[in-house]
Amino acid sequence: MTAVNQVLSRIDTNIDQSVDRLFELLRIKSISTDPAFKNDCRMAAQWMADQLTAIGIPSQVRDTTGHPMVVGHRTSDDKPGPHVLFYGHYDVQPVDPLELWETDPFEPRLVEREDGSKMIVARGADDDKGQLMTFVEAARAWIEETGDLPISVTVMLEGEEESGSPSLQPFLEENKEELAADLALVCDTNMWDRETPAITIMLRGLVGEEITLRGPDKDLHSGMYGGAARNPLHVLADMVAGLRDDDGRITLPNFYEGVIEMPDHVKAMWDNLNFSETAYLGGVGLTQPGGEKGRTVLEQIWTRPTCEVNGLWGGYNGEGFKTVIPSEAHAKISFRLVGDQDPQKVRDAFRAYLAEKTPEDFELILHPHGGDPALRMDFDAPALAKGQAALTEEWGKEAALVGSGGSIPIVGKFKTILNMDSMLIGFGLEDDQIHSPNEKYELSSYHRGIRSWARVLDALSKD
Repeated sequence: MTAVNQVLSRIDTNIDQSVDRLFELLRIKSISTDPAFKNDCRMAAQWMADQLTAIGIPSQVRDTTGHPMVVGHRTSDDKPGPHVLFYGHYDVQPVDPLELWETDPFEPRLVEREDGSKMIVARGADDDKGQLMTFVEAARAWIEETGDLPISVTVMLEGEEESGSPSLQPFLEENKEELAADLALVCDTNMWDRETPAITIMLRGLVGEEITLRGPDKDLHSGMYGGAARNPLHVLADMVAGLRDDDGRITLPNFYEGVIEMPDHVKAMWDNLNFSETAYLGGVGLTQPGGEKGRTVLEQIWTRPTCEVNGLWGGYNGEGFKTVIPSEAHAKISFRLVGDQDPQKVRDAFRAYLAEKTPEDFELILHPHGGDPALRMDFDAPALAKGQAALTEEWGKEAALVGSGGSIPIVGKFKTILNMDSMLIGFGLEDDQIHSPNEKYELSSYHRGIRSWARVLDALSKD
């Protein structure tokens, strides 16, 4: 029997104890955004450091200006494969509204359904305690069964992910040498569906801008000044309308510089995911996609850039009617970026567009938000192929290489500060109700997630 098969057998034999350990962690009320739970957050950090040290990954609780980090290492220059940095977070969201929980959110329970499937219900069951423990338990099984991990591993666990990660960037910058590795492994993502594992290989970047357009020096009576005074809302509406053409493409000069097309094999994989555009849009009461014509919905949300109006307001918005020409108009505009688009070039082009459209006697006031590039793994990266093969072997279905329409800040920090790509593998499901009452994590996600990480560690050690 191969070493990895021995490890998998140990995982299966000890799954009940693995669940018990997860339950211990879930009972700790590590709500990072509420100062009342500061001691609980430290307790969770210490619990994690003790667990990692006990299994053979010597770890420390490291103070920050906020909640502590946990850092541990089990490395050797003699080991094959990449040195990986595993990231997870031990903090959780608040539980409000408490009355919607069926039971105590910090008293985890294993619920069996009529079909025999089981789920773990508690705050943090999925996000992110259950997810991070899949890796920890896989490492435990490897060390207990073989005496070592197949590759060099550094573990970093954060305690502020659910409260904006204020201490993260300074910590990474101060500990760049210690945290240096070849590849980051991040577990805070989902499977494609209940039977299909996934690796998230693309995250969109973000550029945001808040606009104030100031015209007359006071609100004006629309009868006395209507037609003579230019209305800031008219001007701003024209600006916004001109950002996209009739085919859904963004009109800024050179906006698509750096946008890349997906390889044919990736497009073919997506075509086989049985994704229903009708169901996806129908779930929010829509029937027609609104992005670039000629692109599938998956392309639109994973691989194409966007320009969205997140807010547009001005004038009188109270009860009844007030016939004014407002002195100011406001908007919040965001761009999701893909490929190699340069956030600063996009911002500069947008600001130049607004300045050109601003009337001579108007004032344009801009406040920037965000400015992060898109991130992606190289489609030909050896680690990606090995990770995909390992997941496919465990689940019996080809692991999907998927994108994400959103952004995960930690992945950007790993790239910009540590110069490290990230491979995102998680076992959550869309219906796990993270951040909501009655959060759950499938027992199959936990059990097979542990087995999956055991296989991934093995695969990364192979030539």
